[in-house]
Amino acid sequence: MSTIDQQFVEYIVKTLVNNPDKVKIDRTIDEKGVLLSLEVDPEDVGRIIGRRGATAQSIRTLLRALGTKNDARYNLKIVNNDDYAPKGDDASSDDANEAEAEESESSELAKKTRAELADLDDLDI
Repeated sequence: MSTIDQQFVEYIVKTLVNNPDKVKIDRTIDEKGVLLSLEVDPEDVGRIIGRRGATAQSIRTLLRALGTKNDARYNLKIVNNDDYAPKGDDASSDDANEAEAEESESSELAKKTRAELADLDDLDI
């Protein structure tokens, strides 16, 4: 029998993923509170985490609100299934290209930020 916290997370996650039948939530209690371990289909992990972890953080925020109501501390752990293996030889080169693109994008942002900070240092206040 699942508890209200498991049902809550399960409802949210099943509405986000493409394979709702593969959603599994394990609940453990320890001295730190309640740990909910979320396991989804490997293709859906990105949907649950979201860009820069925004979706996962939103789910954790909602859990924190539920914890406030129930006088409990909830933690959400997204379990990584290593079953996923990219198909074809092009997958590894695609990953490398994505990593290079992200790295160049972040370095451009870093350069822009440094330039803006240098401009702020020049201000006489």
